[in-house]
Amino acid sequence: MLELFLIIGVLIAVFVGFNIGGSSAGICWGVPVGAEVITKNWAALLFTFFVFLGGWTVGRRVIDTLGRGLVPSDMFTLQASIMILLFIGLGILIANLYGVPVPTSMTAVGSIAGLGLATGTLNWEILGRIVTWWLVTPVIAFWAGAVTGRYIYPYLERYFKSEKSKGPILDIGWSGVKPKIKLGPNTTYQEIISITIVIAIGCFMAFSAGASNVPNAVAPLVGSGELGENPAIIIATLAIGLGGFTIARRTMDSVGNDLTELPLLAAVIVAVVAATITTGLSYIGIPISLVMGTVMTIVGLGWGRASRVATVKQVATGEQEVDLTINPLLAEQPKKVAKIGEEKIEDIDTGERLVRPKAIAKFVSLWIIGPTVSAGLSYAFFTLTLI
Repeated sequence: MLELFLIIGVLIAVFVGFNIGGSSAGICWGVPVGAEVITKNWAALLFTFFVFLGGWTVGRRVIDTLGRGLVPSDMFTLQASIMILLFIGLGILIANLYGVPVPTSMTAVGSIAGLGLATGTLNWEILGRIVTWWLVTPVIAFWAGAVTGRYIYPYLERYFKSEKSKGPILDIGWSGVKPKIKLGPNTTYQEIISITIVIAIGCFMAFSAGASNVPNAVAPLVGSGELGENPAIIIATLAIGLGGFTIARRTMDSVGNDLTELPLLAAVIVAVVAATITTGLSYIGIPISLVMGTVMTIVGLGWGRASRVATVKQVATGEQEVDLTINPLLAEQPKKVAKIGEEKIEDIDTGERLVRPKAIAKFVSLWIIGPTVSAGLSYAFFTLTLI
């Protein structure tokens, strides 16, 4: 009977990992795919490999928090683990059906916390520590983006800006069995460097996603003691990779096209900030998601760039409002960077929106709905079954 429950648990863990892959791959590779610097298939392949590396290394710390920290490990019977994984999967699936990446770590913690509440075994100190970081992370990401956009981005853009050229990036031919690779007809060396950096950062984001999200799929089973960490990480990676090759195509479009339009330089900055925050918190055992960090960095970066038309005093007093109906990240950079407060709004008004309010509203609402559904279902189920 235990073998049957274990098989069921692994199958549900695969279901959870599949949905996590659909969500996380969009966050890691939506911007590079949207910028047309990599195809969806190549993005999914790189995503799977680096998810495994992240889960195999840093992810073990998060497994310990979810599988043994929030509630005692003896609470994770196989039956309880199966139901928790099911609630996690349902919460994530709701968001994936709408093509919106959900913070999977919040959904996983919600499901496990529901078990802890129902059994009276929830470790409130650890939960409080986790939730505190959830509240702080979007603020850190926004202000990291805002400071970069206001004080650093125009200078980086002046020297490192590169746009995707028309046509293939590389021209690959063959001389017998040897490949002959040269730059495409319109490709510049600066573009190659920029694209290489963007892809490298996408791999870094996938690593951070693995560190955070591999545990979400298998921590309850590891906590039960019926599945070892090493096979659990491998199973989760394969399932997450499958999601990256399939349903992630919608979330890649959602992040890369629906939220905002980003040039390559902005994509690099967003990826560095979000992945650094996620990897750092995963290293100290905090289940965290790339979703909030990525979205809030995008908003902060654009806001900071747009705020250069006003001094700090003008922004603080409301004398000069920052216009978020434009996308200053797409503006042409003049030869000389204007001083803060001297730049004119017409110089950065590209006629494009920085963010689309409806997309933001959809993201935020499903971030709340997904974890709430998983926590509510978990608490209700375990409360009723314990009576």
